[in-house]
Amino acid sequence: MEDETSSGIGSTSAASSSSKDGMTVEECQNMIRRSLQTPTVKFLMEHLKKGGCEISDNFIKADHCGDKISGGYVQGKGIVICSNHLTMQDEVSQVIKHELIHAYDECHAANLNWADCAHHACSEIRANHLSGDCHFKRELLRGYLKMRGHEQDCVKRRAMKSVKSNPYCSAAAAKDAIEAVWDICYNDTRPFDRAP
Repeated sequence: MEDETSSGIGSTSAASSSSKDGMTVEECQNMIRRSLQTPTVKFLMEHLKKGGCEISDNFIKADHCGDKISGGYVQGKGIVICSNHLTMQDEVSQVIKHELIHAYDECHAANLNWADCAHHACSEIRANHLSGDCHFKRELLRGYLKMRGHEQDCVKRRAMKSVKSNPYCSAAAAKDAIEAVWDICYNDTRPFDRAP
């Protein structure tokens, strides 16, 4: 993601475009409710519940964030959507899908450790690939005009930005981790049968 950072606890996603003021927490909460009705978000939520993952009523909540991020998954707590850095329904839905993949990974991996660069890299690869963050149209809107191989380049670029922001991972460690887990994690499409 273009302005992606990591808290070291979970990971965060940045908006492809963000305004200075964004929206209110209440407006964002309404957009979260609408996102919860979309097919992909419903599918991911159902698979979290089927897997025995704890999902409270406020698992996904809007908040005002200090960092220039659009949201993040906080280990053991849920997903925060940063209302002040988002302006559109599509952005909110996209962040939710991305962060739900992180929640799924944490719930289904017996030993996921966000401080481990390879673990973080794997979840970022999966989240960027499976959420649709790197679909051609999104990349085109970001100004990336590559016709062939854009999706994998995007997944690597966005994963790199996030993992190297992890306080436990240097840029070199992030690059090595992404390369080491790429084939396994990029091809792991769970809970989907194939990448959406």
